[in-house]
Amino acid sequence: MYDVAVIGAGVVGALAARELTRYQLRVLLLEKADDVAMGASKANSAIVHAGFDCVPGTRMAEMNVKGNAMMAQVAKELSVPFKQNGSMVAAFGEADEAVLRDLKDRGEKNGVPGLAIVSGDEARALEPKLSPDVTAALVAPTGGIVCPYELTIAAAGNAMDNGATLLCNFAVTGASFSDGHWTLSAADGRTAEARYIVNAAGMGSDIIAGMLGDFYTLRARRGEYLLLDREQGDTVSHTIFQCPSAAGKGVLVTPTVDGNLLLGPTSVYQDDREDRSTTAEGLAEVARLAAKSVPTVNTRAVITSFTGLRAARPEHDFVIAPSAHSPQAVELVGIESPGLSSAPAIAEEAVRLLGEMGLALTENPAFDPHREGIPKFREMDAEGRRKLIEQDPLFGHIICRCETVTEGEIVRALHQNPPAHDLDGVKRRTRTGMGRCSGGFCTPQAVEIIARELGIGPAEVTKCGGESYLLMGETKAD
Repeated sequence: MYDVAVIGAGVVGALAARELTRYQLRVLLLEKADDVAMGASKANSAIVHAGFDCVPGTRMAEMNVKGNAMMAQVAKELSVPFKQNGSMVAAFGEADEAVLRDLKDRGEKNGVPGLAIVSGDEARALEPKLSPDVTAALVAPTGGIVCPYELTIAAAGNAMDNGATLLCNFAVTGASFSDGHWTLSAADGRTAEARYIVNAAGMGSDIIAGMLGDFYTLRARRGEYLLLDREQGDTVSHTIFQCPSAAGKGVLVTPTVDGNLLLGPTSVYQDDREDRSTTAEGLAEVARLAAKSVPTVNTRAVITSFTGLRAARPEHDFVIAPSAHSPQAVELVGIESPGLSSAPAIAEEAVRLLGEMGLALTENPAFDPHREGIPKFREMDAEGRRKLIEQDPLFGHIICRCETVTEGEIVRALHQNPPAHDLDGVKRRTRTGMGRCSGGFCTPQAVEIIARELGIGPAEVTKCGGESYLLMGETKAD
């Protein structure tokens, strides 16, 4: 019997579980996939929005600004890279400039600090590669960038280090309340019991809510992205937006915390909640619109493309509230963009609501908010590398040349909470295979290490769980 079960191990659910371990509680984190950060937290713009786009008075606006203010401290505690690089919204003419004034007014009402509208020339002084057609720009110094899946992995790991339990491959198919507690049923017949539940199921949060008698409408909004090689990472220093529309915040051009350049997303509603395929039309649209802001952007340097799905409500606002029809349950529904930016504040609010509902929040004296990340060999100087290799010789063996990832990092990823158990899990934790060769050189060695550390045969290693096997058997035998 757990005190609280959090359904969904995306960035919101992982941070909520971490927040709950600040107290003397038995915490369970449930995830339908075989790893954390497998939904929207795996594929999004990686932007910590300043909060000027949200409609004043909404939960979205409140959580965005609070979450933005919390992100630097959270990232520091979890050893996750975060950079407050600032954002810039480009205007192309008088109509767009009117939008900038509206955004600035919204932002000031929301409490966003430091907003300023500058001329096109002033914008180009800050960003020399900005289009000559830009006539003005809104600058928001509190905008930032973070790695969303690394943040999620770290938050879940810190929650586990503080006593939380993670159960993956637990797709909740039923929820019943009796004798003061919830029984959650999984598709495979397993059950879990908890006195309180938090619905942080992302794209499936409306389905979970329906089990509780709460009915919301969600639609999948797909966004396609292009990721460029590290050589393009210094194209811009700010996150460059175009003026938003009803379809979203528009296509952006932004550096990432890992040194790449990211373009996207598109914004298209679809009925299929699982289809994350890319399209030639969508990617061409991303390239075209990115070039509108930064004409010299080099889309020949693309190393990968991907699609993310956002859980969008028609009301375009977050639901962060107790269930209206079931006891001892908190609903977190429709957490679309700026959900990543808002996640620390949403987690804190969810725990506050649980306290109001009767959950005893007695501080946990053993809680440690800090998590030591996997050492990043590529970021160390020669002396730091020497000392690390002395401590663990596996760090002296480079596996991924493009990203300078060592055997020691891969081994840590396979054993540190929450542990990786397939090639993509290792990739998200160490960047193995994320370089320009897309794993062409490092994959065979990574498979050998995974098999050795997990005590399985190489043919049992998968790319992303399930039946995504990388090897089909031996080509010859002695």
